[in-house]
Amino acid sequence: MSNKQPTNPSAVAPCPAGDDHCTNLSEVVRLQEEVKQLAALVRTDELTRLFNFRYFNQALSLEMERTRRSGQPTCLIMLDLDHFKSINDAYGHEVGNIVLSHIANLIRKTIRRLDIPCRYGGEEFTIILPDTTLKQGARFANRLRLIIENSPVKASDVLLGIEASFGVDIYCQGSQQTEKEFVEKVDSFLYLAKQEGRNRVCHVGFDKANDATDTEKKKKS
Repeated sequence: MSNKQPTNPSAVAPCPAGDDHCTNLSEVVRLQEEVKQLAALVRTDELTRLFNFRYFNQALSLEMERTRRSGQPTCLIMLDLDHFKSINDAYGHEVGNIVLSHIANLIRKTIRRLDIPCRYGGEEFTIILPDTTLKQGARFANRLRLIIENSPVKASDVLLGIEASFGVDIYCQGSQQTEKEFVEKVDSFLYLAKQEGRNRVCHVGFDKANDATDTEKKKKS
């Protein structure tokens, strides 16, 4: 009777081709890890480490399909940094990149685990909020707006105040909107926020007379 102890099956991964063909299992593990890292790079924006535009389109498509099946709304937020070009012009693109990374970090700290933050392009960001009503999404957007407004960036020995404009809308079960139309609708609310004075959140039912942003500004003046 042999005294040889059985090998722990979780300690050594069996080689499908037999031990004679797997002379370096650590190399296989290393290659698997490289593939995993490359897959992450494909969907990640290099500067901000948020998801990129390509992944945004894939994720939005999946969440809209989830809404069609479950009936739970999908909320989309688009935000654009106000007067960002003037920062690049005055301090250079290196400082501009610091600002973008700073905003990305604020977004990461504010969202829930299930939310999907993306860099849409340039100084524009998107956040997909699954299972979120318009009221909840607008409230979240305004909270993030205030966090950005009250979190200046120190770069190039200068303290830069940053503000952002937001557009918000939801996709509901039964909607006939395509992905492109949904994004365009949210973008139109972002454009309205810019037109109404920037540093505000716009959505269906937006009323400038009762806009919380203007009320806050009046209190400060």
